[in-house]
Amino acid sequence: MADPRTTPANDRVAHVSVAEAFPRLQPVAGERRAIRAAIANLRRDPGSTLDRQAVMGEGVLVLEDRDGWSFGTLERDGYAGWIRSAELGPPLTANYMLALRGSHLYASPDIKREAVTPLSFGSRFRIVSETDHFFETSEGCFVPKPHLRAIERPFRDPVTVAQLFFGTPYLWGGNSGTGIDCSGLLQAALLAAGIPCPGDTDLQEAALGTPLDRDETPKRGDLYFWRGHVAIAVDPETLVHANAHHMAVACEPIAAATARIDAQCGGLVTSRRRL
Repeated sequence: MADPRTTPANDRVAHVSVAEAFPRLQPVAGERRAIRAAIANLRRDPGSTLDRQAVMGEGVLVLEDRDGWSFGTLERDGYAGWIRSAELGPPLTANYMLALRGSHLYASPDIKREAVTPLSFGSRFRIVSETDHFFETSEGCFVPKPHLRAIERPFRDPVTVAQLFFGTPYLWGGNSGTGIDCSGLLQAALLAAGIPCPGDTDLQEAALGTPLDRDETPKRGDLYFWRGHVAIAVDPETLVHANAHHMAVACEPIAAATARIDAQCGGLVTSRRRL
């Protein structure tokens, strides 16, 4: 049975790439759009609970519009679901991304003016001009220059990116600087470093890195997986993860975290993997 999270099809339409597997559905090529809201929620069905999130400027391949909702897949990882149509706009050829946990979008290049909206790490923009202190976006808004990073210059260390989120509130399905979960944290860290990464922990465990032996000494960047959870090693003794125990992104001794998770019925580590 196809995984609905990664299958570009619903009960009416299917992307042309998988149309042969769904002969009863209408094949569609889709239309590229971009997230225009600060944060958009992706849902399995219109009105259902949050599955994942996307931030401003991220690309979406829309396969169907229906009753104020758009069904499609996120360009970053192929995750499928429904987003409110009002939160989507024309496609964007981004050249800069927000490189801090958060910032603000301004209507003019003046820090004393009221901000238009808050921004989250990973938000993407087409920068067309600059002042001494601001970059101007293709939509005529402004972002502080120190907060942006050229997309062609990815981060070198995913752990550094993960640590930018220290203290961010835990949010199931979250992918932003206002709320994030364990798989969202790992994905944000890896994508910013130019490393492809799926959206959920089971998909990540199946796709990322190579397994380590039990006696292998942990290294910075190693991944620890439990059933439904993932953490990133900061050093041989410490990991960083978004977790419901702290209700935030936190650093924690590896030994203490593994013992606590097991005691709370999270089970033992299912695998350790090295990128």
